[in-house]
Amino acid sequence: MKNELTITLVQTDNHWEKIDDNLEMLSNKIYGIQEEMDILLLPELFTTGFTMTGVNLGESMDGKTIRWMRDWASKKDCLVTGSVLIEEKGKLYNRFVAAFPSGELKHSDKRHLFSFAGEDEVFEQGTERLVFEFRGFRICPQICYDLRFPVWSRNTENFDLLLYVANWPDARMMAWDILLKARAIENMCYVAAVNRVGIDKNKLNYVGHSTVVDPMGENVLNFREAEEGIDSITINRTHIEKVRRTYRFLDDRDSFVIQ
Repeated sequence: MKNELTITLVQTDNHWEKIDDNLEMLSNKIYGIQEEMDILLLPELFTTGFTMTGVNLGESMDGKTIRWMRDWASKKDCLVTGSVLIEEKGKLYNRFVAAFPSGELKHSDKRHLFSFAGEDEVFEQGTERLVFEFRGFRICPQICYDLRFPVWSRNTENFDLLLYVANWPDARMMAWDILLKARAIENMCYVAAVNRVGIDKNKLNYVGHSTVVDPMGENVLNFREAEEGIDSITINRTHIEKVRRTYRFLDDRDSFVIQ
């Protein structure tokens, strides 16, 4: 079982509703990453931005973006992750996709749709939480607004790492910063969270605050505010086990079934 996992986060601006332009831009960024990595973490809806007019932008699970993710996963021998606007049977999904180096895919749909912006009128709600294993670490991915709902992220399956991909505006950054720490502390796991930067078509400003938080709630990786950037950190299973063995808070957690 691998004891370490290297996560690379890409904090970037976005070309609004221009899939090809975003794939080209991100390819150039990824091509320049020389260090080995296990997970590449891209923002929410990284090919389109947080658009509510996605009827002509939805892709299939064998569309160009998924092929692009699989291709980079193979080239870089890592897990390529982010959320994509997917269409299936006339319905749209804000879908987290993990592309494995082998070509395997795992996915989950955003559970909590951002009704404040009308996302619930455009996308279908996710119903199943995903927890999967990669290189010895158990991982639970979630999307943006899911961060506000602790039951959905509660560590009932002994995962080691929560992944958050987001388009989280500047106006509510205090909540982002605090809740990421809370999710790490209450679940005694690492949290890796990537947010976009720039101003979108709706005049919303994004300043990033992408970060990695350890099981004690300490920010162990931080990005420069409002700037594009790529950075990596290696997380350690020994640290997770030491924290859990020392404090044993998960032993006292409530027992419930997420529905």
